[in-house]
Amino acid sequence: MPGYNETFELSVEDMDLIETALRQAKAELSARALPDDVQHDKTADTPPEADETLLRIHDLLGRLHNQKVFYRPRNGAYIGG
Repeated sequence: MPGYNETFELSVEDMDLIETALRQAKAELSARALPDDVQHDKTADTPPEADETLLRIHDLLGRLHNQKVFYRPRNGAYIGG
């Protein structure tokens, strides 16, 4: 039985494209998940499929963010923006 490939060769641009696509999918699902005229039942035991997908996309975006290494100069004052 074949196993999973655990080595990926993705560039920074590839990761940016993936992140952008996930954000777009999340925005579209969010817009369709709760129409203005329908109230969502927060007491339901199982979330609708769209809600589950939104949670998975949100979790994946968080894990991608946590793997980023942000630049901070070693010398001098850091001016964030």
